[in-house]
Amino acid sequence: MTRRRIAAAAAALVLLSGQHAAPSAPSAQVEQGRLEGVALPAGVDAFLGVPFAAPPVRDLRWKPPQPRAAWTGVFHADRLAPECLQPLRGSLQNHYFGEEATSEDCLYLNIWKPRTARKAPVLVWIYGGGFNIGSASMANYSGEPLAQDGVVRVNIAYRVGPLGFFAHPELSRESDYGGSGNYGLMDQIAALQWIHRNIARFGGDPDKVTIIGQSAGSMSVSLLQRSPLARGLFQRAVGMSGSSFGGMLGPAPLAIAEQQGTAMAKELGAATLAELRSLPGDKIAAAQSPRAAIVLDGHVVTGTAEAVFGAHRQSDVPILIGYTRDESFRPFGPLADRAALASALRSRFGDKAGAILAAYPGEDVARIAADIARDSTVGAQMADWARYQLRYGTQPVYAYLFTRRHPYAPGITFSDHDPAKVGAYHTGDVPYWLRTRDALNLFRVTRNWEPGDASLERDMAEALLAFARTGTPSSPSIGRWPAASLDAPRLVRLAPTSTVVAWPHFADMPLFESPTAPTEPRTRPRD
Repeated sequence: MTRRRIAAAAAALVLLSGQHAAPSAPSAQVEQGRLEGVALPAGVDAFLGVPFAAPPVRDLRWKPPQPRAAWTGVFHADRLAPECLQPLRGSLQNHYFGEEATSEDCLYLNIWKPRTARKAPVLVWIYGGGFNIGSASMANYSGEPLAQDGVVRVNIAYRVGPLGFFAHPELSRESDYGGSGNYGLMDQIAALQWIHRNIARFGGDPDKVTIIGQSAGSMSVSLLQRSPLARGLFQRAVGMSGSSFGGMLGPAPLAIAEQQGTAMAKELGAATLAELRSLPGDKIAAAQSPRAAIVLDGHVVTGTAEAVFGAHRQSDVPILIGYTRDESFRPFGPLADRAALASALRSRFGDKAGAILAAYPGEDVARIAADIARDSTVGAQMADWARYQLRYGTQPVYAYLFTRRHPYAPGITFSDHDPAKVGAYHTGDVPYWLRTRDALNLFRVTRNWEPGDASLERDMAEALLAFARTGTPSSPSIGRWPAASLDAPRLVRLAPTSTVVAWPHFADMPLFESPTAPTEPRTRPRD
């Protein structure tokens, strides 16, 4: 028998037995038409590049997302869509994952579901990137691993940079609510509305949706919690390293944002809105004029976080929030001793410097400076989020501090990241929550993972899954997590051996409140 006949006979046996045949492509009927996805190993079906809104191009640039038209036949949701137009990452960056296709036509989402899902909890990921970059198709955010644990995972895309966050007087005049800006937030809400209407077709429970975000994604989660347009679209919220509390994110008054938009139009040489809409998208994405990301438009954003929560107008849902030990939106430079630290504090915090220095005793100046830089920015944002939910809500707050430094491969270097100095860095927790640590070795070995990383990932992923299922995080090493309280604020210190501890410097965070705080971070963190 020839080799070709042997191969044909073997293939026929597989087909006849059915024991090793690949599963057929999954399909789902959504409101626009029929989708066909792709069957993945380990019992997961994926629907990739699913449109949830019309392409925001030409006359739809800088408009709220519009419904996607129905299609005839089958839409093949078997490949990832381009990320929204933005600057690309270099291949030597720490978080380079190869998603290099970009387009202004980018309002798509990715769904991963257990093959036998029935009313499963739904976890929706909102990417970060300073509202300027980010991707729903990044390997670090893959939904396949958690879908293997019995939940439906969704990644949503939203417009970023000046194409997603841009206000202008002509845009305000043409809108039906008299404002402009925040189009990226409207995209997020449109995606959540689509999920609410359609996720049951994928075995998900539309009444058990958890929204999750990191950095600007976490800021988005807190913005969605206070937006009237998002009410009822989610039942739990997870925020990692960022919130809209504390003033660093504004929101900017509409008139100021419109002035910034007018200045950007002048930079681009466009005299009218029609001319702006006719410009190439990459030229707009590259504009350098200062621009507030979040605008008080009276529609999506109706007030400051403090005002909305203080009036009990937030979506009152359980929240799981936290940050990493060594991140900051305004780090200090090198400081030789406590005298240099005191001088830096006076420069930044004025007459509060003495009280701040007294609240952070010790001789390790580098550690103290890192703690103050963290707590005066992202730490205060998360503590304020917890404080306002505990004061003005009825649902619990659970909190964490991630402290694990990644075990880097010897000699590895990055263009944007020094392994010797970054510690437990901004975004370093994400691959543990999502079980995606392997993504960091996708193109070259950058980490030599250790058993402690596997146990920490198990703890964090199980806590997230339990929160999505029940509203209470629970993990193998801790058990049921304690809820935070104002009189005794506690959090889970995440490490290879995790523990419950008092929330570090929770009572000191108000020292950093200042009416003159910058409205935007000095450095925009990349996700």
